[in-house]
Amino acid sequence: MVMAISADKTQDASDQTSRPARLTLDLTPEQKEWRRLRALELMATGWKQKHIAAALGVTSAAVCQWVKRAQEGGGSDALKRRKAPGGKAQEKMPRPALLVQVTRILEDDPQKGAEAFGFIGKQWTLGRVQVALAETLGIRYHRSHVHRVLQQAGFSPQLPETKAVQRDEERIAAFRGREWRRLKRGHEEQVDS
Repeated sequence: MVMAISADKTQDASDQTSRPARLTLDLTPEQKEWRRLRALELMATGWKQKHIAAALGVTSAAVCQWVKRAQEGGGSDALKRRKAPGGKAQEKMPRPALLVQVTRILEDDPQKGAEAFGFIGKQWTLGRVQVALAETLGIRYHRSHVHRVLQQAGFSPQLPETKAVQRDEERIAAFRGREWRRLKRGHEEQVDS
């Protein structure tokens, strides 16, 4: 395997005797794996850590970490490349089709609202739309993405007007008419005297 290594020319001649030149590398993941394994091989043949670091263009601490990982984690297998973690990417729906689906979900049966998907209450929330999309399309979207899609579909966030179930409009009107004036007058009389 051929590696392109270029030495940094910014150090002066007196400084080069005390420490090795830093190397600027643009390595592929395969080349980085080779470098880690080569450091382990050189350590096994008796090379000192600082000499391995100088030969491979890394710090002594990096070599120390690689050797420690190999000793604790099962030899050279611990230094091999690992597949990036994460789930399998899902096939997403094109944006125009997604906008149509969101509109259909929210406007199909406005009388039922979110209750059509098993929620208590008719109000749609961001989380409820997210669940409804997952159930309908089989694709789970992030909340922030659902928010952007809702905005593009022409929906805006609104706070529902909430009123207590026990609210009695007639008693409230009567209180405002008679009692409030009486209480207010009584307060004024106390202040004047």
